[in-house]
Amino acid sequence: MVQAEHPLPTDLFMDLERSGPVPMYFQVANRLEKAIIDETLPAGSRLENEVALAMRLGLSRPTIRRAIQELVDKGLLVRRRGVGTQVVHGRVTRNVELTSLYEDLESSGQRPETTVLDSAVVPADERAATILDIEPGSPTLHVRRLRLADGVPIAILENTLPTDFTDLDTADLRTHGLYQLLRARGVTMRVAKQRIGAREATASEADLLDIRRGSAVLTMSRTAFDNSGRAVEFGQHCYRPDLYSFEVTLVNR
Repeated sequence: MVQAEHPLPTDLFMDLERSGPVPMYFQVANRLEKAIIDETLPAGSRLENEVALAMRLGLSRPTIRRAIQELVDKGLLVRRRGVGTQVVHGRVTRNVELTSLYEDLESSGQRPETTVLDSAVVPADERAATILDIEPGSPTLHVRRLRLADGVPIAILENTLPTDFTDLDTADLRTHGLYQLLRARGVTMRVAKQRIGAREATASEADLLDIRRGSAVLTMSRTAFDNSGRAVEFGQHCYRPDLYSFEVTLVNR
């Protein structure tokens, strides 16, 4: 359900310096950012539209638009077609570890949701068979999901799993992370091979992620192995870069 527009506190912009050296858009952005951080504007709340806010503050619409864009770029606000401008928790910074996005969102205090776009048992093609070390034509489970954080789309996750897991329930995939389901079956993920990149979103991806067509997306491909060295899943995912990033710690040896 779309939340109603959240009224901004009347005193939030009381001390704007209209003749000072600090640009007005910067002042407005700073006050909005503070209201988001201290939860005066809680996650999920929807701002009034740019025209109404500009009129109320006696500022130009381009000034308001630029202020909002500053916070969109920081991952604090998100523009959604048909909804407007909403407050989000902020960009998810993911350590490059053997965890799932579902778990990362939960640990950061956000509410993960999943839409299962496709779930089907399909014969392994040559690539899947090579990666999973199975015979070509073996049954595999192919799953494609849209992951949301606090109602905002953040990633498209596409996974292929070997025959042992073709009976994973679609309902469970909606309410749990994939790694949670594998661990519940006694699988211990021990190591993964992973590659991170970037590319332009396809038209379908842009629509699902609610971004402009041709926008960039972060990509990750990963093959996870259990403690016996067997490949248990192969994933190809894409993420919104305004709401998601990877973090790596480098150590000098």
